[in-house]
Amino acid sequence: MDVSGGQSVYPLHHCKTIHLVRHAQGIHNVEGEKDHSAYLARHLFDAHLTPLGWQQVDNLRKHVQTSGISKKVELVITSPLLRCMQTAVGVFGGEDSTDGIDVPPLMVTDAGDSNHPAISSSNCPPFIAVEGCREHLGVHWCDKRRSISEYKPLFPAVDFSLIESDDDVLWEADVREKIEDVASRGIEFFKWLWTRKEKEIAIVTHSGFLTHTLAKFGDDCHPDVKSEICRRFQNCELRTMVIVDRSMVGSDSSVTDYPGKNPSGEDAPSDVTCATPDGLPN
Repeated sequence: MDVSGGQSVYPLHHCKTIHLVRHAQGIHNVEGEKDHSAYLARHLFDAHLTPLGWQQVDNLRKHVQTSGISKKVELVITSPLLRCMQTAVGVFGGEDSTDGIDVPPLMVTDAGDSNHPAISSSNCPPFIAVEGCREHLGVHWCDKRRSISEYKPLFPAVDFSLIESDDDVLWEADVREKIEDVASRGIEFFKWLWTRKEKEIAIVTHSGFLTHTLAKFGDDCHPDVKSEICRRFQNCELRTMVIVDRSMVGSDSSVTDYPGKNPSGEDAPSDVTCATPDGLPN
């Protein structure tokens, strides 16, 4: 019989905090809102942010700074599409100006037709691009990425080393990834997070990826909690969640637990040594 009242207890080192972010408004969102078939248009290839999208980035940046999130994030993971990388570096990166700073910028001036100043990589967490959190693959040209060799000069301080192919070999012009395959890819991505040592991670990704992946979680929760997990993300929305390793996928030891008995001494518990005749603790 479950007497926990729907609550769960897990060791902290089997948990990670993830800040899930959908990219800010892209040019494809504007055209797709008017006509869904616009997503098939070639001119939306690797869509970049709109001016409104950059305003959304600035507002989210203010939130993560005033809320203290920016000081807690140890790693930023981004989908390797232009709109996600622009969002990621704009929200979690350093200051706009790179004058007098002798480190590569996260983003150079006007990267991806942004009309945006360069963004510094100083005083911010590392950024890595990961294919596993890309948008629903295939058919829609906005979801096809450029070659990594094209991205590197635009985002010099973003780590692309986990991406095996320079060209986009995952996107196909005439084959749309099945929804169940997007969800499976998302589950594998979440499992991969447990190979990382970081405990607080920001992930900048896409609506379809988030929707189909998160739909696989929360079936053991109250329906309202399930709905909260699965609710569709707005542009530049951030939601903080905790993922729990219940199957020992991760192997990190606790950095906060303390073994006690230092110095050593007798410590037999009272419920063993001082039990009453009926067996209850004294």
